[in-house]
Amino acid sequence: MRNQPATRSLEQIINEVLIKEGHHSNDADDLGGSTTWGITEAVARKNGYTGPMSDMTQAIACDIYFNSYIKAPRFSDIHAISAFIGEEVIDTGINMGTSIAAKFLQRWLNAYNNSQAYYKDLIVDGHIGPATLSALEAYLLRRGTEGEQILWRSLNCSQGARYLDISEAREKNEKFIYGWMKNRIS
Repeated sequence: MRNQPATRSLEQIINEVLIKEGHHSNDADDLGGSTTWGITEAVARKNGYTGPMSDMTQAIACDIYFNSYIKAPRFSDIHAISAFIGEEVIDTGINMGTSIAAKFLQRWLNAYNNSQAYYKDLIVDGHIGPATLSALEAYLLRRGTEGEQILWRSLNCSQGARYLDISEAREKNEKFIYGWMKNRIS
């Protein structure tokens, strides 16, 4: 079983994402198009950035990550309950979309609730609310540190399986899957 890494702050998590993503890319095979610090042009524009993508600063990217990928989807609340699980959900949300990351968590919490003996099934809607947060707390209270590690591993498995699915569905993604697995799946 994997040992938990040192607890990382939200700022440290964002800084690690910036390192993984690198400054700027505009690969014709990447559906995200022009991307800076992992922020696609569409996301940058949605968040009010109007300049050239190659000029986006780390500070602007950090602000977008914090507000759109951590605070708005309530992943900061998950991180407050378990920094270990929060970091995985944040990374998945940044790379795959916040709704997908939230659904992975909700699905696994449902699978691990022992036929609703520990808590009620969640509606898998991709939105983190009080029911999901309560279920996570109940799960961790029941399963402890070992359960936290198993849930982290389960979330990581879902992320890896999705990379395989999207690469099988679109051959051009084969160009990226090795890096995704290398940098995102532990």
